[in-house]
Amino acid sequence: MTTLATLARVYVDDLDVALPTFVALTGEQPRQRISYRDLEIAGIGGFLLIAGTEEALAPYRGTHATVVVSSLDEVAPGETLDGPNTVPTGRNMTVRHPGGATIEYLEFASAARPAEEPASAERASL
Repeated sequence: MTTLATLARVYVDDLDVALPTFVALTGEQPRQRISYRDLEIAGIGGFLLIAGTEEALAPYRGTHATVVVSSLDEVAPGETLDGPNTVPTGRNMTVRHPGGATIEYLEFASAARPAEEPASAERASL
């Protein structure tokens, strides 16, 4: 499995309020911003900001990180908790690995890759 990026998940109440802090922290602008279910999501630096109500965030809080991979078909073994699913950026799945780490894996669709990074880039980001 080729890991293209690892993103720390940060759960926030309001994406518009949280983003300026992460712009200052990373010196970057968000690469991509999407709505998914009842959530607003933005990738910035090594972070994946996930905003929503407590109720909307509750099913996701147990996931520790998002790992962008070249192919979901090669994800390390574990208990699949969700997916594979079609999402706005490609496909994802959530896996609980031996030892208890719960990771979301994301495989970008070619059209969903950020414009500044070509599909063949060694590192992908949300």
